[in-house]
Parts: sequence; C-alpha cells; structure tokens
Amino acid sequence: MMSQTAILSRCEIETMGPVVPEELAETGIAEAFLGDLALKHVAMMAEPTTATVAERLRLPRTLTEELLQQLYREKLIEVRQQATLGSTRYAMLDHGWDRLTRLLSVCGYVGPAPVSLDDYTHMMKLQSIPAHPAAMETVRDAFKDLVLPGSLLQTLGCVINSRRSLFLTGLPGTGKTAVAERINSALSGAIWIPYAVEIDGQIIRVFDAHCHQAASDEVTPVGYDHRWVLIGRPLVIVGGELTLENTDLTWSTAAKFYEAPFQMKSNGGTLVIDDFGRQRVPPQDLLNRWIVPLERRVDYLALHTGKKIEVPFEQLVVFSTNLDENDLADQAFLRRMGYRARVEPPTAAAYSEIFKAATAARGITCDQTCLDHVLAKYRIEERQMKGCEPRDLLDRATDLCVFEGRSLELTAEIVDVAWRNYFGTSHAFAPPPSVVVG
Repeated sequence: MMSQTAILSRCEIETMGPVVPEELAETGIAEAFLGDLALKHVAMMAEPTTATVAERLRLPRTLTEELLQQLYREKLIEVRQQATLGSTRYAMLDHGWDRLTRLLSVCGYVGPAPVSLDDYTHMMKLQSIPAHPAAMETVRDAFKDLVLPGSLLQTLGCVINSRRSLFLTGLPGTGKTAVAERINSALSGAIWIPYAVEIDGQIIRVFDAHCHQAASDEVTPVGYDHRWVLIGRPLVIVGGELTLENTDLTWSTAAKFYEAPFQMKSNGGTLVIDDFGRQRVPPQDLLNRWIVPLERRVDYLALHTGKKIEVPFEQLVVFSTNLDENDLADQAFLRRMGYRARVEPPTAAAYSEIFKAATAARGITCDQTCLDHVLAKYRIEERQMKGCEPRDLLDRATDLCVFEGRSLELTAEIVDVAWRNYFGTSHAFAPPPSVVVG
C-alpha cells in the first residue's frame, strides 16, 4: 500500500501536517521492522504498556497494539495485565530477550518509528521553497540590525527566493558571517522533518536538537503523524573543522545506526560554509564534493554495506570566505554558483551609523564629539574601517568602564584605551624621574 505522505500536496502539509497512518502498511515501513523496534522499547521500559510504547514509537495506539499482539503471538512478550485499551501491560519472555540480543547486534536504534526514504524525499522537495516569496520589506527586516548597501539587499533577496547558492567574499571583519547567518531568517514558514529514516533495515537519525528547534504547540496542527516534527527552517554553520568525512553518513559501531551528515540536517533551511578555504582539506576537494548536489539538488551517500543512496539536497548554500575566490575555485565551478557577492568595508557615514546603533544597543552614552574622535583616529593611522570594529571597540570600552567602576559613557580617554587594547600597543615601563642636581 502506498504511504499517505507520498500523495500529500503542499497545501495539505501546511494546514494538516503529515497524515496519521490508519494501517501499518500506510507507514511505508515493513511491519517486521516496526515489530522489532517495539520489542526494543518493551525491553527498555520498566512497566511497558500499549500507551507508553505508542508514545515512544510515535505511532497510534491501535497500530502499536497490533504490533504488540504480534509479538505476543510469537511468544516474545507476555501480557501481565489486561485492562482498557492502551493500558495492557506487557513483559519480556526469554525468547524475546534472545531476539533482542540478535536485533541489537544489527541495529541498536531505539527511538521514534522511522519514515521511508521515499516519504522523506517527497516531503523535503515539497517544503523546500517557502510558500510566500520574500519581498524587500522581508529582507530589510531580516537584516535590520546590519548596515548594508541597498544593492546587496537586492542580491540577497534574489538569493533567498531562488534558493540558489551564494559565494560571499570580502575582507575579514566586513560582516560576511553576520550576513550569512541572517539569510535564513528571511525564509518563511516551518517545515516537517522525521526523527529518523529507514533504508533496508538501516536507520539514519535526522532530528538533531542542536540543529533543529521544534515549533511550539500553538503553531503545530492537532492529529498529525508524530513520527514527524515541525521545526523552524534550520540554520547549520560549519567552519574550519569541516572535513570530507563530515559530509558522509556517520556510522556508530556501538549504537549501530547512522547519524545524518550536516548537509542533510540543513535540508529546508540554510547551510553556511564559513571561513571557506581554511578547512583541513583542500578547497578544491570540497568544491568537487558539492558540484553534483548544487546542480541536481540530490546528494549521494554510502552505507557501510557499500550501497549508495540518493537523498535530497534542498537547502540554500552559502560559501563565505575572506580569501580570493580565484585562489579557491576555477571558473567552471564559479559558474555553477547561483550568485556571487562581495561585502565591502563601510564608508565613514556607514561606520558612524553602525557605531551609533551599537552604542544604543549597549546603552552607552556617546556624543558626536566622541564619535568624531573615533573617526579621526582612523584617518590619522590611515586604517581601513571594518563593520565589526564598532562592536569590538565598544566591548573593550565596556570592559574598561566595568573594571574601573565608571558609568557607561564614552570619552576620548576611554576610546584611546579601548583603541590601544583592540589594535594592540606596547606596554613599556615609564622612565624614571629625572634627578636635578642643584
């Protein structure tokens, strides 16, 4: 029987969520696999009942009872107490413990019932593009705490709506990471992801509390398939720690199931490759790894058995770097980038706007004379202004005020000390006083 999820439309998903399966066949998962998973839950619980096992499996009680009754008929578990529907209490039998040992030697996953790879793929493709395109007002709101040129906001709007990749370059400290992190907030709506996906009896765990934030009960529909969880569109950021191995499924020899790679966890949201070119792997190798997924929106992952599986690659990818793009990628790859943008250092006027916003956010008093003093120091030292520096200078000014017990008010003296502590200075001992001989 075809899974109900496979025939859902975008509108149905957004209004109702995944449909609750009424028969085991409608889950898209083999009944034998679900029965084995139910047995694991029974074994792990002190007093397993139909209701508590159903809660762990995230399946309806009627379907859970069907699975438990089959385990009972196979003499793997026994009925300890027969009560009302959902309250039947079970216990393991010796034959069940023997089966459990064999099961755990193959797959140690004990969690919510998985969904099929077909259902996962269908749902990711269905939800990948936000239902409502971002307008300029949406983009401005997403970047309201940054001071950016209007032309860059226009480019970012096109990136957000098309979900094509972005190659973001610029000098260190110009705000590339800040821009990349805020792109995701302009993607509207929430998405449904499964707790886990099953392929040939193997489990890939998808939901990760570090990457995914479950939606509140107020916005979650009632009566949906609880094997899925409604989350905000995920933002996954990886940096210098990234290796090619991180892009593959992670197999746990102890737990005997897979953890989805970071790009799979970012499906439906935004994936930021920060500090690109500074990873512990040549940038060309990483780029070659992404060529096919970026073009075809599918990724190929390998199980430890050697089998290759095709999974959706449905996220907005941002490559952020302060290195020269021509040193990182050839023109053939750069042509595959959806958009390319360079974040430039701020002008004096833009810097002043950033500085004023930063002082207001911190509750620091700063008059125009003090701001002019800051701008003059840049001119005198012929130093290039950067968008991150108002924040950093004010952090050091705050540190000084707290240390000396002052009120949070900028003065030329405090600016000078903060400046020296940020850009660096020599701390020499004062010369001894001169001795005047009469």
